[in-house]
Amino acid sequence: MTSVLVRVTLLSFLLLFFVPHLTSAETKTFIKEYTYQAGDEDSRNSSRTIALREVKRLLLEELGIYLESQTEVKNFQMTKDQITTLTAGIVSTEVMEDAWNGKAYWLKAKIAANPQDVIKSIDSLRKDREKVKELEELRKKSEKLLQENERLNKELKTAKGETKQDAAQAYKRNIDKLNASEWFERGYKLGISGKETDAVEAFSMAIEMDPQNATTYYNRGVSYSKLDNFHQAIKDYDRAIELNPQHAKAYHNRGSSYGELGNYQQAIEDYSKAIKLNSQYAATYNSRGIAYDMIGHYQQAIKDYNKAIELNSHNPAAYLNRGDSFIKLGNFQQAIGDYNTAKELDPKYGMAYEIRMSLIPGRSRSHKAIMDYNKAIELNPQDAVAYYKRGIAYGNVGSYQQAIKDYNKAIELNPRFAEAYKDRGDCYRNLNKHQQAIKDYNRAIELNPQDADAYASRGTYYFKQKNIQEGNKDFITAAKLGNESAQDISRVQNIEW
Repeated sequence: MTSVLVRVTLLSFLLLFFVPHLTSAETKTFIKEYTYQAGDEDSRNSSRTIALREVKRLLLEELGIYLESQTEVKNFQMTKDQITTLTAGIVSTEVMEDAWNGKAYWLKAKIAANPQDVIKSIDSLRKDREKVKELEELRKKSEKLLQENERLNKELKTAKGETKQDAAQAYKRNIDKLNASEWFERGYKLGISGKETDAVEAFSMAIEMDPQNATTYYNRGVSYSKLDNFHQAIKDYDRAIELNPQHAKAYHNRGSSYGELGNYQQAIEDYSKAIKLNSQYAATYNSRGIAYDMIGHYQQAIKDYNKAIELNSHNPAAYLNRGDSFIKLGNFQQAIGDYNTAKELDPKYGMAYEIRMSLIPGRSRSHKAIMDYNKAIELNPQDAVAYYKRGIAYGNVGSYQQAIKDYNKAIELNPRFAEAYKDRGDCYRNLNKHQQAIKDYNRAIELNPQDADAYASRGTYYFKQKNIQEGNKDFITAAKLGNESAQDISRVQNIEW
């Protein structure tokens, strides 16, 4: 019984990282039988628990031997024990038949799995060095528990008096832990099938039998989170951290729950603790970046997204989130670049891409236009029109300061460039620099008295300043000159033009 707890216990660490995708195609089936001879302190339940774990061990070992013979697994350069350890959390054991006669428990079970799917899952898991190390340590802990169980079973055969009572109680505690693992495994399977309410009940039974297992609290917290019961999830993460202060993922998940409740400052504290325990987990930097973004600390958010991308450059979510922060800082060019990267990495982000790009009209076209005008200006630095058009493109993406610089250059090269004055005025108006805006509108109208758009823009400025009389005059003039927006507004307000 040297590794009968391995599969059950490993599942707890795989809950958020593995969802097996075993298909019926090319399925290979392994079948084993096992009979457990009950000891003096064994009941039907304890005998079944031990027999089930023994038959699982035999099945996993046979599957491990088979996988070890496959070319892909050979290339992984893993030992049979490592293969078995990882496989334990991927496949499921099904009891086909069982029987109990009061002295022995017999059962027959099988594992049916698609080897190629299992190999793909092993390949994904083995790349997480921290996870592999955790699983190896967990296996050693499980083997130690089973060895203690065997020792107690032998001791019970000869022990007497208080010694026998103590051994019997210790043996019962071990059986409780094994039964807790059964409930844990059930909770795990219910969780991955989307039955989170049932999963919570199963994890609760496991906790009742083994209340000192941090991993079970952690996984019940995961199920509560999926049920949007974030307050209860936080309580479970609290308990998991109390039992295991080094549980980085518990800090991460608790931070996520605080974030869902809008407590971003507490979320940041938890993410920071998780990072201190594991500075190589890209997802935590990404999550902390979101929390910083939510409280308006966009530069700090971008730093975290940068780190997340450094650790995992293939994560589209980090690019998408960084793009959002760039947008809020008015850095639209870099935002567009990040949105494009996210979409390229995963076409599923296409809808998110389209939504974000639609928020600023003409953004994608303007981005390409800016690049084209960059080239035009490089070829002819004295081209006032190229600066002017690049200014329009910058204005379309909301980069008004950069647009003003280009309009400045266009006006420097052509001081009578009326359109440049008018559009620069629009940028100043958008930046609430009203005096500079009105000066530019006046100059644009002075240079081109037939510029309907300049009158409409100046009229808009006057209306914002509550100068209705001057605003109406400009809108009437703009309407007469053919500005359709001014005509529509004039009709609505019954202004004669």
